Amino acid sequence: MTRAGYARVAKPLMFRRHPDAVHTDIVRLGKLLPRMRGMRAIPRAWAYHDSKHLRQTVMGLSFRNPVGLAAGFDKNIELSPLMKSVGFGFMTGGSVTAVASDGNPRPWFHRLPRSRSLVVHAGLPNLGVVKISETIEAYQRRLFADFPLIVSVAKTNAEFTSHDDMAIDDYCASLTKLEQSRAVAMYELNISCPNAFGGQPFTDADRLERLLDRIDGLKLSRPMIVKMPIGLSWTHTSALLDVIVRHDIAGVTIGNLLKDRQQATLIDELTDDILGSLSGLPTRDISTELIARTYREYGERLVIIGVGGIFSAEDAYAKIRAGASLVELITGMIFEGPQLIGEINHDLAMLLQRDGFTNVSQAVGADR
Repeated sequence: MTRAGYARVAKPLMFRRHPDAVHTDIVRLGKLLPRMRGMRAIPRAWAYHDSKHLRQTVMGLSFRNPVGLAAGFDKNIELSPLMKSVGFGFMTGGSVTAVASDGNPRPWFHRLPRSRSLVVHAGLPNLGVVKISETIEAYQRRLFADFPLIVSVAKTNAEFTSHDDMAIDDYCASLTKLEQSRAVAMYELNISCPNAFGGQPFTDADRLERLLDRIDGLKLSRPMIVKMPIGLSWTHTSALLDVIVRHDIAGVTIGNLLKDRQQATLIDELTDDILGSLSGLPTRDISTELIARTYREYGERLVIIGVGGIFSAEDAYAKIRAGASLVELITGMIFEGPQLIGEINHDLAMLLQRDGFTNVSQAVGADR
């Protein structure tokens, strides 16, 4: 399917239905597609490979390209074969919690088509770390050989984790269980989910210090990155980063959904009865500016994964030149189609060659 085919046929059909139902159906179909012999070649045809320009080693891991799936789409890590087939260089699954959760009451999603955004109010629904670990271990080992799996870990969306000690225990229980998996390449510590019970307690510097002290004590064998909020002042953000660099943390993901609607320019009407935080285009410039400032002040210590409003290779390239070594997306794929991943990688290779870079790693932070 081409971009035009998706825009003219598939997207209008899907966008007539509620996004909750579409997501459910995509997960169901996505689990089956790699097992259907006649259908396996379709997603592979969308992928684009250019090892010379796009492959790089980051945090000790080999990435065949810098474009990954962000956390929140494959909540139970059931779609890894499909995500690899469509051309992603890596993926972040989850967020996973210690205790299974149904998430917030439906609806979880609301489209803002002219603003190219989703309002997300899912509330961390997932099957729990034990069940999801079983899913991960059931995959053939070669699946993740050149396709690093990052698992996002959050605190369970429940009243008991509104107490800091219980929340920290919850994070540690998930990480301890995941440490037993051979397939997990990296952990993402989600401190910034804006739609869960008890808010975002660990976006307070003192409380984050307590959490990371405990996690340091686990002596985890894989790299850890922290998923950051994007709506805070730089004073607040830098206070969190000052804590992070004192601990065994390899990098940060910038960033999560935009909670403060006043910071967004929206074309669609969005009333207060529609609950949730914003993804997609309204987050693009905010996240890119935050990446740039983080890279300038902390780039020697922290690797950055850039997330927010990536709909094209130019969007991805802007985040890379701002300081992101890797980028991730979800909303762009929903609005533009699964062939977007291959298009971004193809066009990104062209942009690198245009600017005289022989590898994407050379472009990281070029605009500093």
